[in-house]
Amino acid sequence: MKRIVLVLVASSLLMWNSGNLRSADLVKAKDGSGRYGYKDTPKLPWCEYLVHDADRPGPRRVEPGAPLACLLQAPADALVLFDGQDVSKWEKMDWKVVDGCLEASSGSTISTRQIFRNFQLHLEWMGPVNFKGPWYDQGNNGVLLHGLYEIQIFDSFNEKIYADGVAGAIYGQTPPVVDVCRRPGEWQSFDIFFAAPEFKGEELVKAAFVTVLHNGVLIHLNQQIYGITGHRILPKYDPAIGEGPLKLMGHGCPVRFRNIWIRPLQGI
Repeated sequence: MKRIVLVLVASSLLMWNSGNLRSADLVKAKDGSGRYGYKDTPKLPWCEYLVHDADRPGPRRVEPGAPLACLLQAPADALVLFDGQDVSKWEKMDWKVVDGCLEASSGSTISTRQIFRNFQLHLEWMGPVNFKGPWYDQGNNGVLLHGLYEIQIFDSFNEKIYADGVAGAIYGQTPPVVDVCRRPGEWQSFDIFFAAPEFKGEELVKAAFVTVLHNGVLIHLNQQIYGITGHRILPKYDPAIGEGPLKLMGHGCPVRFRNIWIRPLQGI
């Protein structure tokens, strides 16, 4: 029953998000930076800003090191989720394998067959060059931990999206400490270390926490996740599930992925 509830909640959030991205009114930041966002969303209870606040300061721009010259080899105890050919670790797969890469189809989210609790995740991704589409699809995708908590993929190299929506943000909650997003057409990497939430029955006793490296640069260090992520909503932990699949969230843009592997972590 819990698994069914999880799927329904996640699916409804994705459908709600898609429609409201297009209908909500954007505003520009008062500081003249050109960053856009909203001023009619709920206030985040742990800080002074609104969800997707246009006036929330964006992360400082830092140039990462040289682009990836080769794949980071998976350790011996890792489960390889995509090796350039095999898509058997994913269910209901309708994305394409192109030039050894997994390419997102329009609006389709894919999910691993296996579920995980605590883990280390590595993946490499690349946004398309000269993509022609609306701002909200520019390099847009997402890494959904447990299928619920999104680490954002987006072309924030070019787009001045709200601070909690830039590449590497815990979407709608916490911007990365710095913005190290590369240009479209260049490979990027995420290394994500995730500690699952803990529940006693339906009661949350410990929130989820995440540490993230983007292109080898630390952007979140043991950062609390405040609940299920979503567009223009406050997060909450509902339903009370402490494990789930990994999902990649298509969003109308042919973002490519390669070299995806995960290490389930025991005793953490």
